Amino acid sequence: MKYNIFNSIATWSLKKRIIRINSFINEPVKTQKNVLKSLLKKAKDTKWGKKYKYDFIKNYNDFKSSSPIVKYENIIEHINNMKEGETDILWPGNISFFAKSSGTTNDRSKYIPITDESLNHSHLRAGKDMLSIYLNLFPDSKIFNGKSLMIGGSKSLGKERDYIVGDLSSILISNLPLWTTFMRTPSIETALMSDWEKKMEKIADESIDENVTSISGVPSWTLILLRKVLEKTGKEKICQVWPNLELYMHGGISMQPYKKEFDEIIGSKINYLEIYNASEGFFGIQNNLKDDDLLLMLDYGIFYEFIPIIDNKLKHKEIVSIEDVKLNVNYAMIISTNGGLWRYNIGDTIIFTSLDPYKIKISGRTKHFINAFGEELMVSNTDLAIQITCEKTKCKIKDYTAAPKFLQNSSGCHEWIIEFEKKPEDQELFTDILDKEIRAINSDYDAKRYKDILLKKPIIHFCDNNFFYNWLKKNDKIGGQNKVPRLSNSRDKLEELLKTL
Repeated sequence: MKYNIFNSIATWSLKKRIIRINSFINEPVKTQKNVLKSLLKKAKDTKWGKKYKYDFIKNYNDFKSSSPIVKYENIIEHINNMKEGETDILWPGNISFFAKSSGTTNDRSKYIPITDESLNHSHLRAGKDMLSIYLNLFPDSKIFNGKSLMIGGSKSLGKERDYIVGDLSSILISNLPLWTTFMRTPSIETALMSDWEKKMEKIADESIDENVTSISGVPSWTLILLRKVLEKTGKEKICQVWPNLELYMHGGISMQPYKKEFDEIIGSKINYLEIYNASEGFFGIQNNLKDDDLLLMLDYGIFYEFIPIIDNKLKHKEIVSIEDVKLNVNYAMIISTNGGLWRYNIGDTIIFTSLDPYKIKISGRTKHFINAFGEELMVSNTDLAIQITCEKTKCKIKDYTAAPKFLQNSSGCHEWIIEFEKKPEDQELFTDILDKEIRAINSDYDAKRYKDILLKKPIIHFCDNNFFYNWLKKNDKIGGQNKVPRLSNSRDKLEELLKTL
């Protein structure tokens, strides 16, 4: 009875949010202008705002000419000062939370400030909007009749003062409304454990007997948990453990290489909802399950700019706001946020697939590509090629990484390490098909492969299950924020991994 009542109240409340979502869909340019105006007004008396004269900025062109585009390295001194307790640096007041972003591509962790405004008006608001969009797509959903399984990170106190450092997910879990305690699993204590192997065990133990109706988490780690649940229960499919499971919300990495395995391990039809978030902000939500484009969320206190990428170079002089973007152009995304980031190059690349409403696809990372021979290969290319190849060869992939290999006479190839859940029967055939599919998807790659003159056939190392997991564990990089880059123009990471094969 209590779930039925709660379901009705929560459903009614969340459905109302669609009115606000439709508002920025109908007036996107106006919404973004208001966001910029609000950000500048809020930050005009900060150290950063005074330096770049935010009090005198009247429009977007003024903003463009006054403030530089920055990367993390350009603001690290300011971040360190904020961690030490200095106030009014990039954003008004004292900052109590820092999201630690530590990918395997960087030896140095990044500490992204999480302000009260970014926490409540970006990240937590987005959580409500995800459910609001879903409930409007599926009005008869019974998602609130059970519990949501959330796979989060860990956190700790800062060394210099009492600020909180952790994965973004851990900060969000710690700040969820009290009433959500009754609607989620596992316990907060378990969700915030730092030992990921023990955490998987505990989450499985605490969640097995619950009525789980939705799951959220990074695909790779979610699969590890689902296998653990099957191992503990002795069941063959997740639907036998959680028969009312209806929704999986995912983000962080592409779902394409994992989709088939999810379908098989769950064993019944569920809905998949993709999101686009990062420590720096929450950006997009899939609002139509018939395609995988993401609705760009324009009223989260984030002002967007976009730099076109042509011949793998950022054309800074051509930077535009949302008003002037074009379809099917590869853009680097630049953000100014209520978290105190100003004209910050997040490192992601996107493509607009629709301008009414504004919808995007993530095409890759500004650093995660291969362009050693002019092939301009992006992660979105390889993810799709991998998915098609796996379907044709009846195998299951877990993860991969690739980098260029330089040969004699200015020629080369791409060298891959691919981890399989189920290896292809014919590895040579797999290599041929993958090469063919990449050529079909990426014309630049195809041109460079012509008669093997510049690019030769790829070299692929087929590795055993848990190869990447064991490598991450060995290097103390277990956790949802840590992953091996799928593409890199440098061989550094690949060489490290090859030594362990």
